[in-house]
Amino acid sequence: MTTRAFQKIYTKIENITKATVTLRAEGVGNDELATVGGKLAQVVKIMGDQVTLQVFAGTEGITTDSEVIFHGEPPKLRVSDNLAGRFFNAYGEPIEGGEQIEGEAREIGGPTVNPFRRIQPSELIATGIAGIDLNNTIVTGQKIPFFADPDQPYNAVMANVALRAKADKIILGGMGLSNDDFLYFKQVFENAGALDRIVSFVNTTENPPVERLLVPDMALTAAEYFAVDKGEKVLVLLTDMTLYADALAIVSNRMDQIPSKDSMPGSLYSDLAKIYEKAVQLPNGGSITIIAVTTLSGGDITHAIPDNTGYITEGQLFLRNDSDTGKVIVDPFRSLSRLKLASLKQQTLRTLTAVSALYAHQLRPEIEPDGSSGIANAACSFVIPHQVREQACPRAPHGAAKERSVSAIPKESGAFLERPKRTGVKRRVKTKRPEPALFERSE
Repeated sequence: MTTRAFQKIYTKIENITKATVTLRAEGVGNDELATVGGKLAQVVKIMGDQVTLQVFAGTEGITTDSEVIFHGEPPKLRVSDNLAGRFFNAYGEPIEGGEQIEGEAREIGGPTVNPFRRIQPSELIATGIAGIDLNNTIVTGQKIPFFADPDQPYNAVMANVALRAKADKIILGGMGLSNDDFLYFKQVFENAGALDRIVSFVNTTENPPVERLLVPDMALTAAEYFAVDKGEKVLVLLTDMTLYADALAIVSNRMDQIPSKDSMPGSLYSDLAKIYEKAVQLPNGGSITIIAVTTLSGGDITHAIPDNTGYITEGQLFLRNDSDTGKVIVDPFRSLSRLKLASLKQQTLRTLTAVSALYAHQLRPEIEPDGSSGIANAACSFVIPHQVREQACPRAPHGAAKERSVSAIPKESGAFLERPKRTGVKRRVKTKRPEPALFERSE
């Protein structure tokens, strides 16, 4: 954070709660950082000249004459390729004793990607878990949570997903992790040799609960750097969103806001949507996929946290203790991925196109009188999955053949049905509109 030559110091605090302080100040902006009695705080409410700040480490030891210094900027994260393989706290500072990151300082919690600049998610993300890959396929740019009981090993499931997923970068956002869970993630990543593609932002149970509110924004800011600037496929893992919502409730209650269902703040839906809507598939090939964990209290899915989450996300994955095997599995009956057909539809259409070309070649072999199998080979090497290709194309050159497009198949083979030409229909000439901004903040 930058230090200004002249900073105004306020020494008159009007109200102090367990998580917030209130004073009168001028020229202060929303989300601006401040120091209250030596503790870091952030502006959460402005009414006229009355400013309320949430103190991340709690207000213990702060008095009405404590010094309040505003920094003049919101929280920021320095981004660069050196983020990979590092562990950071909720403020974006290294926690393993390494050097500070040198790079561009970017404001966290920015706007989501303009919907006009998004493309339809359709590329499969293989997790290596049969209950997900077979029944509830996840695609790039999707947002989907795990619903689990607090006593289930959901963090172990998340670690397995991180190691098996075919993603360029893995961003871990841990909120309220126990020291055992933190060490587990660290050891698993180190033993697997995957630290070079993993970035971790961690808040443990020893840290103040309010600091958890910064973790998702820090993780997603790093994800946007790799996805937007570098064009990489990024998988963001957030655990546990229930503890994140509890931190929201702490600040809301201390600000004397009227609680909503289950003592949650009335802004819970918007706060969760601000995080989950960061998931995106970009035209440059980059993507942000969000997989989160929401723990259930007694398996109650009607609680405000999982209830609001279900309205925002594109499905949910339930973890269940299997009585037959004694293992934790993905419940096939309660789980749902609303975008699984997006990847299946694309692969199925491409496969059917290639299979149609094969059948056309068998019905009309006279197209290639020399006895060659160019059409069949072109179809086989196009997109037919390996398992199907071995049975349908036993003579096709698999290893040596290069990937060819459908354009390699002659139209006269009958594999394509020509669309009849439309006559007498005038087309409107579309005017070229200016390219919209990638990030557009709603008014």
